[in-house]
Amino acid sequence: MNDPVYEETYKGHVITIYHDPDAESPREWSNLGTLICWHRRYRLGDSHPFDSPEVFLRDLADVSDHSDLSLEQLRDRAERKAVILPVFLYDHSGLAMNTIGFHCPWDSAQVGFVYVTLEAVREGLGAKRVTKALREKAAEILCGEIVSYDAYLDGRVYGYVIEQDGEEVDSCWGFVGDYETDCLPEARRAVPAPAPKQPPNADLGQAHL
Repeated sequence: MNDPVYEETYKGHVITIYHDPDAESPREWSNLGTLICWHRRYRLGDSHPFDSPEVFLRDLADVSDHSDLSLEQLRDRAERKAVILPVFLYDHSGLAMNTIGFHCPWDSAQVGFVYVTLEAVREGLGAKRVTKALREKAAEILCGEIVSYDAYLDGRVYGYVIEQDGEEVDSCWGFVGDYETDCLPEARRAVPAPAPKQPPNADLGQAHL
C-alpha cells in the first residue's frame, strides 16, 4: 500500500487516509452530461465518433455538412437543443480541467465540450419543459461533473482504513476530491461505537436476588 496521506486516532481507532491506487474514472458513473474531448496525446472524457468539434456541433444542431456556418453559429444552433459548456485543459506537470479557462495561454486550451440534450434534461430532472432556471441547474450539474473529473485527473481520489489494536475493522475507497471534505468525515462516522460499560458488581447483585 502507498504512503498515507493523513492519519489520526479517533475514539480508540486509527484512521489512515491513502490515495486510491485503483480509482474509477467519474466518467464511469451515471452522469447527466456527456464529455466530448479531442486531444492528440490523451484519451479524455467519454468515447465518441466525432472527428472534430465542427462535426460534433453539426450533428447536435442537425445541420447539413454543406451549410456554410461558423463554429460560433453552429454552437448557437446546437444550444437550441442542448445545454453546452466549453471544457478547457491545463497540461503542465499534471492535468487540470475546468469550464471557465485557465490564465496560462501556453499550457492550456479548449479541449472539448460537456453537454446534455434538453430531452435528457427533461427526463433526468423530471420536468415537462426546460426553463431558464432549469438550464442553469443543468449547467451547474455539468460543472460539478467536470470538477469531479478534474480531481480524478489530478489524482485526488482517496480511501480510508480503520484499525483497532493493529487489526483492520473497516475500509472504503473511491472518494473524489479533497479528503477532508468526504473521506475523513465518512471514516469518522464508520468508526464503531464503543461497547457500553457494564455497571460495577452487576453480576454480584444478580447473585443476591
